[in-house]
Amino acid sequence: MVQEVFDAYSFVFEEELLEEISTVGIIKEFKENERIIEIGDHVTSMPLLISGAIKILREDQDGDELLLYFLERGDTCAMTLSCCLGHTKSEIRAVAELPTKLIMIPIEKMEEWTSKYKSWMNFVFESYHTRLSEMLDTIDTIAFLNMDERLLKYLRDKAKINQNELVQITHQQIAYDLHTSRVVISRLLKKLELKGTIALNRNSIKVIDL
Repeated sequence: MVQEVFDAYSFVFEEELLEEISTVGIIKEFKENERIIEIGDHVTSMPLLISGAIKILREDQDGDELLLYFLERGDTCAMTLSCCLGHTKSEIRAVAELPTKLIMIPIEKMEEWTSKYKSWMNFVFESYHTRLSEMLDTIDTIAFLNMDERLLKYLRDKAKINQNELVQITHQQIAYDLHTSRVVISRLLKKLELKGTIALNRNSIKVIDL
């Protein structure tokens, strides 16, 4: 476990803090599409992503989901940080985009390390800034882009996260993530295919124009 933590976070934290993380942290592993955090959960520890990828989702009053952003190796979730520090329930759903390994940090250590390690404090503030920027980007995408542009951006993001131009996904799942209907997604995918931007296969989409 120590080596995995060093590999993922040695560029962020000093050796002493990395050793503390390895000592107090608890490793958890999740399968692809497994839920990691549910809306309404009490969050008592902060996740540091060692490998894999996570998508962070919000839910409206009708139960429809909206994708906010992705997390990758070396990241943490600012909204989870807020829940931990504020002792509030989770307002997001976190789902493993790929097979994912996390190290969970107890809430009391988060507070202790903020005053003890400058690198930890910087990491927390930078995480807030990065996630806020990504959420603003999501808002801009919804407000200013046409649905076909949103769809193409979504597919490009998925391809980059998975490091594979072939995105294994159904039209219905895309519709859930983009908060629209499967019929709309199917029509727009066909439109993008005619443009030569993507190639459609059964339950997968090849993103040609990355």
